[in-house]
Amino acid sequence: MEVDFINQAQLKNKGNYFEDFNIDQVFEHHWGKTLIEADNSLFSSLNLEANPLYFNECYAQGHDHPSVIINPMLVFNTVFGLSVEDLSEAGGLFLGVDALTYHQSVYPRDTLVARSKVLAKRLSNKNPLLGIVTWHTEGFNQYDELVIDFKRSNLVSKRPGGTE
Repeated sequence: MEVDFINQAQLKNKGNYFEDFNIDQVFEHHWGKTLIEADNSLFSSLNLEANPLYFNECYAQGHDHPSVIINPMLVFNTVFGLSVEDLSEAGGLFLGVDALTYHQSVYPRDTLVARSKVLAKRLSNKNPLLGIVTWHTEGFNQYDELVIDFKRSNLVSKRPGGTE
């Protein structure tokens, strides 16, 4: 039996429109990511990171860590990335990050998950087809311990024909 996958496929919209966000709305981002030593080594090498905490286990242990630590920028990029599907995948300019705080080190084989809350939204003063949304995103390890949090804002498209 031959299945016609092309004709059965359904186009799914990605991300959300401005109207879809409500103040205090919480998104439990459904993907998690386990970071391994190879992720850390490659990321740190490609970014020319010279901190031995990221690639020298003996050095890290000499500084009271059980192993190398995951590069904090990789932690940030991972948690940020986990939030994109729900918050900004539909497009819109990234406007920046504020109040970025690292709460504790992340180690190889830790699994990160993310949660975001809508803090603010307003219509753009310059373009009536756009709004600005600000979220507070938190990243947790597999023990439900907060490892990172930050606020970020994006321009977000209004729904075509929307009236808000």
